[in-house]
Amino acid sequence: MTVLLVTGTSTGVGKTVITAALAAAARAHGRTVAVCKPAQTGIGDDCTDESDIDVVERLSGVRGIELARYPEPLAPDVAARRSGRPMLELDAVVDAVLVLDETHDLVLVEGAGGVAVRLGAGGFTALDIAGAVGSSVLVVAGAELGTLNHSALTVAAVRAAGVTCSGLVIGSWPTEPSLAARVNLEELPLATGVELIACVPGGAGALDENEFLALARTTLGEFTDSLLG
Repeated sequence: MTVLLVTGTSTGVGKTVITAALAAAARAHGRTVAVCKPAQTGIGDDCTDESDIDVVERLSGVRGIELARYPEPLAPDVAARRSGRPMLELDAVVDAVLVLDETHDLVLVEGAGGVAVRLGAGGFTALDIAGAVGSSVLVVAGAELGTLNHSALTVAAVRAAGVTCSGLVIGSWPTEPSLAARVNLEELPLATGVELIACVPGGAGALDENEFLALARTTLGEFTDSLLG
């Protein structure tokens, strides 16, 4: 059984689409997959907008679980305090992930924002989850100017926590990449010391399930196979 935590260099870099692509690629190879989203923010209980788990299910056909939901689009611990709802507890997240791990070949855990974002009680982060369940981390990065700094800091934080970084993925590659984006393809591995595994085109979240599956297999199929052995 394998657990992989998907985090980002910041918010809005494409973590959910990459999580869905990993799930789709693994499912296409006959593996059983589950997705866990510890904390969803910015979605109210009666909101009709898609949650991250909704997006993953629509694109990959893989079901997921959400452990806490807060209506305001803020860091989960802040959103919990402001809403008056209970904060997540690290032990509860770890227990949920380990239960999924017992019955699935691959469990994907999607973080919130970057690795330093506090998810709940005591200020625990995605790296605390990774350390507790023994998972590696996949970092989703942006393509444009600033990503070298953000990516290097994120990978350094992962390593400092004693967690393995499996690589980088650009979560939304532009249709017309700038000079900075094109150069960053070569510079990201040099700046971080980890492999740039794939670039997923921007707008992939709007594809239908079959189109998305084809994209997932092309971009992340090899990585998923190597992850699962």
